[in-house]
Amino acid sequence: MGKNILLVEPGYKTKFPPLGLMKISAYHKKLGDTVKFVKGINHDAGYDYWDRVYISTLFTYHWRTTVDTIKYYKRLVRGDSSRIVIGGILASLMPQEIWRETGIMPITGVLSFVDAFGDGTALVVDEMIPDYNLFDGLPQEYSLIDDSYFGYSTRGCIHKCKFCGVHHLEPKFIDYKGIKPYVMEIKRLYGEKRHLVLFDNNILASKRFDQIINDILELGFEAGAKVCYKNKAGRMSYKQRYVDFNQGTDARLFTKHKAKLLSKIAMHPLRIAFDSIKLKERYKRAVVLAAEYGIRHLSNYILYNYKDTTEDFWQRLKTNIDLNREYGLTIYSFPMKYIPLNAKDRSYINKPNWNWYFLRSIQRILNVLKGAVMPREDFFYRAFGESKDEFQVILYMPEQILMYRGAEKKSDEKAWITKFQNLSNGEKKELLMTLCQNRTRQKLVTAYTQTKDRKLKEILEYYIPPKTISGNLSLSFNLE
Repeated sequence: MGKNILLVEPGYKTKFPPLGLMKISAYHKKLGDTVKFVKGINHDAGYDYWDRVYISTLFTYHWRTTVDTIKYYKRLVRGDSSRIVIGGILASLMPQEIWRETGIMPITGVLSFVDAFGDGTALVVDEMIPDYNLFDGLPQEYSLIDDSYFGYSTRGCIHKCKFCGVHHLEPKFIDYKGIKPYVMEIKRLYGEKRHLVLFDNNILASKRFDQIINDILELGFEAGAKVCYKNKAGRMSYKQRYVDFNQGTDARLFTKHKAKLLSKIAMHPLRIAFDSIKLKERYKRAVVLAAEYGIRHLSNYILYNYKDTTEDFWQRLKTNIDLNREYGLTIYSFPMKYIPLNAKDRSYINKPNWNWYFLRSIQRILNVLKGAVMPREDFFYRAFGESKDEFQVILYMPEQILMYRGAEKKSDEKAWITKFQNLSNGEKKELLMTLCQNRTRQKLVTAYTQTKDRKLKEILEYYIPPKTISGNLSLSFNLE
């Protein structure tokens, strides 16, 4: 008689499905077990007996949500920790912390070895074809599950960057996984998928990169490829296919040969990391090589709040705007705030280069842009300023002025800028310190009433929103 298996992903938001749980589902179904998936804390799950409960983990800053989920299901199995298996990124990076908090020691790393769960099988979980039927009948949580093949053509990375957890999660670099039979089996079991999404952490480091590209071509993902695709209404039509190296490519490893190979597949977009201003010339060279071989659509990861300054951050964004103009490209920048590998929330600040208020200002801007910095010059200059100095002023702006920049409150913006520019450097530092130390409206009002400096008091008025302003106002830029 088969086991009753429950798969749980904590209730944080993510557009990608939990690939690990999909493979565990395939593993158990192959053993003849019954499998159910739930998202977050599901009270209905308490009405059934579960032989085993698997809980996936993602980023460490989801700590509270993840731990609360583990504790709930531990109570559900009446404290029998032997029936709960925890794995994933957070679990692999912070196993001792999980143990201390929940009393359960997680499995760490990739399940790339035989009989990972002690069931006496010869199966390797990581080599299983993921179960695309796992989410059938459930609300659509994952926007890409119906139209994408998900997988890896390599594992690990040749670098050991301190800001990155890959070398902890996948310490051995495997330069070829054989994506072709994997994708063909997904197609056989679950039907044709439109796109190919690969989660390789450094695909350009593979000595078998040529073979990987050839595999992708043989799978039908050549440049310009289309697939006969059924839409939600059931009608058949031909749709453009895309290949997405979702974790990005390494600008340091670009060559003419690799750029030429990338141009042969349906790459859209080509993602390239730009983690440090020190990599500026290498990054530009990679983008120019891509442009030479006709790759026009790119996406760029911009790490900030690590060892960079606000000026470095602006310069990297501006570099993309210049490349767009010079080579006729479309590069979307995606700023990514650095959070340490053991952080349990998103509050980390890299002082003294960054501070709470500047990080908050950037987040306000990114909320407007839905996380992406658009390639249009006028858009960029309006959002981030036409110079590093102007960007520095924008970082100081009160929320209600930043919200309405370019709209009907232009006079407030101009008046605030005038008052801000009349402050001495010392007064600007005091303003910033006041804003960072008094993060709630009530505390800021108290600080305002206690301030004796006239110029500082006048400008602080802009940071105290009127009681009539709702905290739910949407942020928007008028860029016309």
